[in-house]
Amino acid sequence: MFQFELQFLRRVKLATRKLLRLATRKSPLALTQSTWVKERIESIWSAVKVELVTITTRGDKILDVPLARVGGKGLFVKEIEEALLCGDADFAVHSLKDVPTELPAGLEVSVFPEREDPRDALISSSGLGLDDLPEGTRVGTSSLRRMIQLRARRPDFSILTLRGNLDTRLRKLDQGDFDAILLAAAGLRRMGLEARITECLGPDVMLPAIGQGALAIEFRTGDEETGGVLRPLHHADTATCVRAERSFLARLEGGCQVPIGAFARLRNGRLLLEGLVGSESSSLIVRRHREGSPDQAEALGGALGEEILASGGAEILKEVYGTDSFHVLGDG
Repeated sequence: MFQFELQFLRRVKLATRKLLRLATRKSPLALTQSTWVKERIESIWSAVKVELVTITTRGDKILDVPLARVGGKGLFVKEIEEALLCGDADFAVHSLKDVPTELPAGLEVSVFPEREDPRDALISSSGLGLDDLPEGTRVGTSSLRRMIQLRARRPDFSILTLRGNLDTRLRKLDQGDFDAILLAAAGLRRMGLEARITECLGPDVMLPAIGQGALAIEFRTGDEETGGVLRPLHHADTATCVRAERSFLARLEGGCQVPIGAFARLRNGRLLLEGLVGSESSSLIVRRHREGSPDQAEALGGALGEEILASGGAEILKEVYGTDSFHVLGDG
């Protein structure tokens, strides 16, 4: 690492300590994630100092409406990307599941730190697991993806909308507004709150959101200096998996208005990908899986998307988006 750092310093000719501005949301979880990246960079590069630039996004302002009803993509990243494009920040740290598959011209997401736990976590006030909770249990979630999978497994639950940052959601559980809530395990672990988890739900029970548990580092295309600083944080296996998931999402043109989930993993030199799309208005869930070579991650994701569309997913998406654009390749 010392030799690599020395070559980098010579290339960019750093005479003094370099300041990089990291754009982040203001939520406790976002700040924790960004601080982790800041400390990692500063521990690797002795000549680099990172300063956090906090930004309020549209998604942070809308707290009384389920995100699925708001519409649009990039609710938690648009204002941050604008700061990058106008030069008010040098790079940004996002939860990857918040990042649309189509990025603004001039920006790239090509650095993915090692993924945290991708699973969803159940937190119940009684300490009972998913299958042991009684009929009528009030479960809070803001995710249509979680909702449709939960209904498929426990149709006897009362599922209620839950918004707010991680601390707010836990507080609402503790004050009795809900009997149980569903959150991303990764966020709880990053905040040191893993003791609150009652049960982690494996992908066979609840398929995660695309990119759940992974961070995305975004910066201006062509900014080789910033890219060079960020590269040591990149984790190749994580990148392979999330690229497959995001390719699947891109084929379905998915947004927060439709329940879509996917999870990729590497096993014995092969890339395994599972995906689903569900209907909020019915009990229909289309779920399929594929496997292939890790160096064909994007192609695998696209192929799984095609299979989902051909198996009933296109009809679900037409219902949600009110469009006939979700045709299967080769079917005209």
